[in-house]
Amino acid sequence: MRLNDTAARLAGHPWARRLLRVRFLKFGLVGASGTFVNLGVLYVAQEYLFRTLLPDGIRLDVSLVLAIFFATVNNFLWNRAWTWRDRKQQHRDRSRLAQFGQYAMACWVGIALQIAFTKILVLYLHYLIANGIAIVFASVFNYVVNDLWTFRHRKAPQPKAGS
Repeated sequence: MRLNDTAARLAGHPWARRLLRVRFLKFGLVGASGTFVNLGVLYVAQEYLFRTLLPDGIRLDVSLVLAIFFATVNNFLWNRAWTWRDRKQQHRDRSRLAQFGQYAMACWVGIALQIAFTKILVLYLHYLIANGIAIVFASVFNYVVNDLWTFRHRKAPQPKAGS
């Protein structure tokens, strides 16, 4: 009985309701598409683009950077166009580049959290389970930060008195 009460209380909090909306599912689908972009770019870069140009160790590093960059751009564009489409008009005063900078910063903090959580949880769990849990925590963090900061809902400007 207590678990049900706790779950009901948690589901009633504004942050929990925000996570359970359709927007979070869209965010997850965009993240999945970014995973495919990441893997595809990584493969093409490793096997074709940089194959003869760089030594193996450096080639992987450069390929990863390129893959992560393209996945981040993919996710930003889809999140802006689809996940937070209803807020796009509210952000006319900021350039897309500035908004992308915020998005990328949130993603990098999420990546750092994922690494930290994985390293902590691996002390108690198998590394794949630890990483899976860490990914969930980092994804929730990324969603909340992007919802509240990068794509935050802005109130429409009020007309000035006497105008």
